[in-house]
Amino acid sequence: MNSLPLDTARTALAHCCGSLRWAHRVAAHRPYPDTASLLAAADEAAYDMSQGDLTDALARESSAELGHGAPYAALLALDAARAQYERTFGHAFVICLDGHPPAERVDQLLAAIRRRLAHEVDEERSIAADELRLVARSRLAHLLDRLAGLHHPDPDDGLSEADFGLFAPVG
Repeated sequence: MNSLPLDTARTALAHCCGSLRWAHRVAAHRPYPDTASLLAAADEAAYDMSQGDLTDALARESSAELGHGAPYAALLALDAARAQYERTFGHAFVICLDGHPPAERVDQLLAAIRRRLAHEVDEERSIAADELRLVARSRLAHLLDRLAGLHHPDPDDGLSEADFGLFAPVG
């Protein structure tokens, strides 16, 4: 991450969090001495997002997806719950499911949406911001793993935006 050109770093980071200000801030504060410092800086940038930054980031998110193999009835219930959530709060349902085995994710996702639908708008916005921070942190960790796998010993072998095909574009 430290050796990427600034524009490439910002583009890669924008795939982790849809706030362009967040991506710029994390990229601009390089070099980081280690992964923990980078993740801490990403967290700090997320905590410091303005309401406008949060709105932009949430607008670029899509609701958490389930892997293939989820029961059809669960997918229908999930689609209905997501639609209700998006009508109520005006943005995609964001949740970090790291640490939950794939077999439990359907239940976790449905339970979380139903629980969070009962929140007031301001309370839910705060929870969505924290979940967005966790999702960005998870994506950033995956990005670092990807970069480590793409690392070339030749310094002239730069990375481009195409090297980040693993990450779906935000928005």
